[in-house]
Amino acid sequence: MSPQIWGPVMGDLDEAAVIFTGVRPRLFGIAYRMLGSAGEAEDLVQDVWLRWQNTDRTVVQNPGAFLATTTTRLAINELQSARARRETYIGPWLPEPVDTSADPFLGAERGEALELAVLMLMERLTSQERAAYVLREAFDYPYAQIADILQSSEAAVRQQVSRARKHVARERKIPVPESAQRRLLATFLDAARSGDLDALEKLFAADVASVSDGNGAKHIARKVVAGAAQVAQFIAAFSSWYWDGVDVRWANANGQPAAVLHRGDTVLGMVTVDASEDGIEKVLWMMKPGKLAAAVAVTH
Repeated sequence: MSPQIWGPVMGDLDEAAVIFTGVRPRLFGIAYRMLGSAGEAEDLVQDVWLRWQNTDRTVVQNPGAFLATTTTRLAINELQSARARRETYIGPWLPEPVDTSADPFLGAERGEALELAVLMLMERLTSQERAAYVLREAFDYPYAQIADILQSSEAAVRQQVSRARKHVARERKIPVPESAQRRLLATFLDAARSGDLDALEKLFAADVASVSDGNGAKHIARKVVAGAAQVAQFIAAFSSWYWDGVDVRWANANGQPAAVLHRGDTVLGMVTVDASEDGIEKVLWMMKPGKLAAAVAVTH
């Protein structure tokens, strides 16, 4: 958004709402990438709106920059408390998926730092590194502006972005195109239903991992299962009872194909895969229905 000077005509709450609504998708995109939770991001953006209402807007020269700065700084603080809460989570914690069928970039210049596998890797970054990486990679902010937002130096910000990029590149192989990922996911689901060990194992990279988020729910794995043979055996073990009456509906979650699992009108969970040329690298099971509200708005 181009810089604007707030004057008497633009000082009322209606105009404040217009400006806020115009940048809200970007604010949510920043908050979501920082927190990995749509619910927490919505709450944070609402907090930004309340603060915006109480701000002396006559001194704000660039509302978009002001609101992005407020969002980022609040997200850094919130991330620290969110990580503390996750320490009591039962079993693996996965980012909360979001439906990207309407907005494939989720308010960003590019769809970077949005895939579930990348959000998982970003959990290991410091709060400052994560913020710098999100603002640069997804929203293409200049380094100087990121430094201002983070109250840091441009040199420090460049180092933070560089470290974050190296971390993501080191920990993740180059993903396959979306069309190939959907084919792999569909083939995986067929093999999972039938419990075909050989078919499953052939789909997997050697160090594949199956990660299930259920927060202690019954019959949901509380540990990561790793290794092609081990993951195949794990999935085949519940093929005889889990899939009865399960209907698969396709969705676009975090810019990638995902399968939402239904039994009648009940949403059971969502599964997606992260894949490279070596095969499926991760099978991600979101089995906590309360974390699926933002991902299942559009299924077919």
